[in-house]
Amino acid sequence: MKPVGVELRRIAMPLVSPFRTSFGTQTTRDILLVRVETGDGEGYGECVTMADPVYSAEYTDGAIDVLRGHLIPALFRRPDLDPWAVAPALAAFKGHRMAKAALETAVLDAWLRTRSLSLGEWLGATTDRVAAGVSVGIMNSIPELLDAVEGYLSEGYTRIKLKIEPGWDVAPVRAVRERFGDDVPLQVDANTAYTLADARHLARLDEFGLLLIEQPLDEEDVRGHAQLAQAVRTPICLDESIVSARAAADAIALGACSIINIKPGRVGGYLEARRIHDVCAAHGVPVWCGGMLESGLGRAANVALAALPGFTLPGDTSASGRYYRTDITEPFVLRDGHLEVPRGPGLGVRPIPERLAEVTVSTEWIAR
Repeated sequence: MKPVGVELRRIAMPLVSPFRTSFGTQTTRDILLVRVETGDGEGYGECVTMADPVYSAEYTDGAIDVLRGHLIPALFRRPDLDPWAVAPALAAFKGHRMAKAALETAVLDAWLRTRSLSLGEWLGATTDRVAAGVSVGIMNSIPELLDAVEGYLSEGYTRIKLKIEPGWDVAPVRAVRERFGDDVPLQVDANTAYTLADARHLARLDEFGLLLIEQPLDEEDVRGHAQLAQAVRTPICLDESIVSARAAADAIALGACSIINIKPGRVGGYLEARRIHDVCAAHGVPVWCGGMLESGLGRAANVALAALPGFTLPGDTSASGRYYRTDITEPFVLRDGHLEVPRGPGLGVRPIPERLAEVTVSTEWIAR
């Protein structure tokens, strides 16, 4: 498979409501789409960077720059392409996992389409639908939070995740438990907002029977997470700290986590995501699929990944309508708390040209 060129398309998708976390509030999702064109067809990848380097060191302008100046030219120097060739072609350039993941996914999508294989089938999916959880941002008040959670439960979501930060943690969790009971699967996500000095405070969450506390400490503080895991009963889940299968193996060995959130963009792509799944399965560590407010393209790939056998917890694979009134693909719709795994070739979905045009901010074509 020989690449003819790559299109970088920036789109802006308004959210149905502001989404607030410990690192900021989003009202519009700034998304970079990567389209690889080959002599046999084309493939899409979605870059999950944010507009600013607040979730990670990567951000959208930087991703465009490194793709244009380094990653795409390196890809063009390969005489032939398949999904396994992308990572070695880009290995000389440090970091930029989200940009690399988008490029690799586009190549993978194109390669699978030429073989009439779906991503789920190729990855090793063992189910045709996956349980969907929902991530609930930090609200202005507890009544507003309770109304939001009630709405998501009425829609059928099988798990609720609450974003937390200092000053918004124990009280909202208690309120949700008191209102909806102990049977609702509930977890919290701190996005690195705490330090080890907060261990005693975080232990106050133990009484609520949470599935997990996600990434309470700084992403580089793996040892601190191991210490925290000894101080609280609630399982510790790592997100930002897990950037590779090696990082996952190290964190497990150190006792820093007992659950792992796999975000393909954060770890460099779906090939590495599958390796992390395999490492965790070998150690009996459950995994779930995180989300980055993806469009239908990224959501399709995540749902396929979440159909692997080690994904035993509901992920942040919400329906399209959770974030967007209109998606750029046919929308993912929640049915009985689940989303269907796409069965078509490649990602199994395509952008709808009219919808894509409506949200496009800019395009750039880079020829081989």
